[in-house]
Amino acid sequence: MADLIPVAGPWITQREVDYAADAAANAWNENHNIYNTRFETAFADYVGVKHAVSLPHCTAGIHLSLAAFGIGPGDEVIVPEVTWIASVAPVVYVGAEPVFADIDPVTWCLDPASVEACLTDRTKAIIGVDLYGSMADWTQLRKIAEARNLYLLEDAAEAVGSRLDGLAAGSFGDTGVFSFHGSKSLVTGEGGMLVTDDEEVYVRVMSLRDHGRPPKDRFFLNQEVGFKYKMSALQAAVGLAQVERIDELIEKKRQIFNWYADQLGERSDIWLNAEPENVHNSYWMVTIVTEAAIGLNKFQLMKALETRGIDSRPFFSRLSQIPAFADRPESARFLPEVPQGANAAEYGVNLPSGYGMTEEKVARVVSALNEILV
Repeated sequence: MADLIPVAGPWITQREVDYAADAAANAWNENHNIYNTRFETAFADYVGVKHAVSLPHCTAGIHLSLAAFGIGPGDEVIVPEVTWIASVAPVVYVGAEPVFADIDPVTWCLDPASVEACLTDRTKAIIGVDLYGSMADWTQLRKIAEARNLYLLEDAAEAVGSRLDGLAAGSFGDTGVFSFHGSKSLVTGEGGMLVTDDEEVYVRVMSLRDHGRPPKDRFFLNQEVGFKYKMSALQAAVGLAQVERIDELIEKKRQIFNWYADQLGERSDIWLNAEPENVHNSYWMVTIVTEAAIGLNKFQLMKALETRGIDSRPFFSRLSQIPAFADRPESARFLPEVPQGANAAEYGVNLPSGYGMTEEKVARVVSALNEILV
């Protein structure tokens, strides 16, 4: 069998290595924050926001956002039913109730019409997810949020480099959050970022992420019980190098997608990631949703690819159908019997999309798909 084609993987150059080595040697004592500050400044500039806060992971950004918004027991937060659990778990952390809304069947992002159907007197916030690099309808979601005085959180974990109407992913919510996990388009190994234009939220986040200490406090007189959510200098150094290369990183992601689109273009029984006219999709993961009539669900297709030396990942499952939320049937009370997102959740697969992909490797994946999906 040919070597396994991995589903993801970063693009690391000598710049990342040099910055990380310098951080290991010099980012201590009075210089301990130098790479974090440089990374945060560069990232905020790229997204077009006032503030960026480096974190150990994206989940911390969602948790800190909800805590800064004052979300807690008795509150409801509307979330997409089809997404990674990390987008929703922090709602439970703060004692609030997640309410599942449907996703758009084309963009795979939160459907504003479904959000409208989920609104109650207890609704306090909406979390939209830019799934796989796609962009939610942030114009409509913002209208809904402003009409009901709700907080709006943009989970752009998978969408660094994507744009809607020329504006960067992550800039549409009261806060935006990103992931720099090793599988993402921009990596720090683990890691995340919270961005915001809201000065009050920023100040609150800066205290909450350091055990309730105000920024620059040297006396350890904590004002409240907070969290420990800081990124290391080594991670920030790698992140700085990556954000300095962000344009070439996203260009490569789009090239990989275009190779797939060109080679799969003749198949009418496969749907790929959408890119509406007003969207620039960064295509974190090249994703296919196959026609139900083919008769293979996502797990069966993954197994068939694996036997051909090709790694893959399943499209995220419906959260209402996984064991973690089995004891929360009320979270799904507004969903239709057959949600729009059910098809993608059952038949969607993420194809190899790492930076090590070549046109020849894409051809190998496509050839395998054409063998399997007869």
